Amino acid sequence: MLAHLSISNFAVVKQLDVNFEQGLTAITGETGAGKSIAIDALSLCLGERADANAVRRGAAKAEIIAHFSLQGNTGALAFIEEHELANDDEEDNCFIRRVISKEGRSKAFINGIPVSLQQLKILGQNLLAIHGQNTHLQLLKEDHQRHLLDHYGKLHTDIKNTSVAFHSWREYRNQLDELREKAQQREDRIQLLTYQVQELDEFAIEQDEFEALEIEHKRLSHGQSLLEQAQTSFYNLYESDEGNALSVIQNSIERLSELESHDANLTPIVSMLNDAAIHVEEAASELRDYCEALEIDPLRLQQVETRYSKAMELARKHSVIPEALYRYHQELRDEFDALNRQDELLTDLETKVDEALQTYCVASSKLSSKRKTAAAKFAKEIETQIKLMNMPHARMVINVSYDKAKKPALTGLDTVTFTVATNPGQPEDRLEKVVSGGELSRIGLAIQVIASVNGTTPTMIFDEVDTGISGPTASIVGGLLRRLGGRSQVMCVTHLPQVAAQAHNQLFVTKITDGETTETHMLPLTEQDRIDELARLLAGDKITDSAVANARELLKSALSN
Repeated sequence: MLAHLSISNFAVVKQLDVNFEQGLTAITGETGAGKSIAIDALSLCLGERADANAVRRGAAKAEIIAHFSLQGNTGALAFIEEHELANDDEEDNCFIRRVISKEGRSKAFINGIPVSLQQLKILGQNLLAIHGQNTHLQLLKEDHQRHLLDHYGKLHTDIKNTSVAFHSWREYRNQLDELREKAQQREDRIQLLTYQVQELDEFAIEQDEFEALEIEHKRLSHGQSLLEQAQTSFYNLYESDEGNALSVIQNSIERLSELESHDANLTPIVSMLNDAAIHVEEAASELRDYCEALEIDPLRLQQVETRYSKAMELARKHSVIPEALYRYHQELRDEFDALNRQDELLTDLETKVDEALQTYCVASSKLSSKRKTAAAKFAKEIETQIKLMNMPHARMVINVSYDKAKKPALTGLDTVTFTVATNPGQPEDRLEKVVSGGELSRIGLAIQVIASVNGTTPTMIFDEVDTGISGPTASIVGGLLRRLGGRSQVMCVTHLPQVAAQAHNQLFVTKITDGETTETHMLPLTEQDRIDELARLLAGDKITDSAVANARELLKSALSN
């Protein structure tokens, strides 16, 4: 519950400190006194955006501090623990601080720790709910009606299951649509690849084949020259009768060997010549084998030239270097196979979409069934409540229409419509076609109170939601809010004495001005103060003894109930 609110330099408030109690607290005051200031301040504490206009004129910054007791509030305590925002000294208490500079910059803190506005909003959902003057108008929207029904029926689990199934279906559906959109592009690419891959398959170049072709082509195209030069070299090294290289070396070895005994310096030279003779003889042998093995094959040269030229042609055609033709061929084939496999993927996705849609339909059908059960009970409770609000002939029906042919939606396949008849013989119809502004206020208030029974928010604020209500109905509304205050902390900004009299506590908002500046104050009222304020609400500016007596009786009657 909200325990204390401190406001500094916010709007027309210079300094305001207010303690709040359990039960129903009525907030009253003259028009324009600033009764909604506290609500606006709390909205900022719970994550609403702020601007420089929120800062009191002449001040450097506005500061709002809200103190909440978290005892029994499992949702808020879990959030505090999850985000490590606990108050070590007072674990069951939470202090929210919001500071707005005159330049419009804003800072937020939870228990002294800086936080984001999103974190404030999430925590705020577990602390406080504000029902403003426009809340009743929201009731005319089908989405809001469905939300109220789901909240009343505690259908959060079924809604989550439907939502998960919807997201799964939509993901598969998007993949399928994307694949279908690219179908023509894929077909065009397959046609091109069919020709390219077929051409390269027919050529069927092997890995590293082009390099081998290049080497063989050079050898074959220069075969005659290679053979002639090799034979000449062999002749000069080994066979020439006029003095081949081997015989010259051997002759030198013989001559120098005879002289070794006269000079030892010749020994290393003789050794080198022996090695040279061996190398020449080996080289000659290799040349002989080379000449015998070397083939002059014009047919083979023609074959190599043809394949080499074709490889060069294909490489130019596909804009790759010849050495990369084999790799390029493999890449095209892999792409071709992958594109052909997409037909299988298309079929598989179609199956997954159908299965996901079936799962979604099962979840949404189960949700619809529970909605219908909750709708009947919710409508009966609303009808019972609004009959007590001077609408004795009212009939309330909540229609839940399930349409499997509808496009899947996050919240299911239901259309939820609140219909009402306020007069005998009148058929039920949509709220906007039947009820007046005052009747809509009564229905809206009844729905908020009934729906709040299943809520987990410990504090509720009603900002002039009794607009358009008067007379005996106002007393009924006051009693309704009082009963609600018996199980929750409720605050109500009101102009109605019948509602204010039902409150367990009452705060009075007053505006003080010295002609140059204006300040708003919020004061707790004693029992006598309450009688005087109720008399003002009953009689207006001129308070009579009769009005005071009526106020005393009104308060006495309310407190005795």
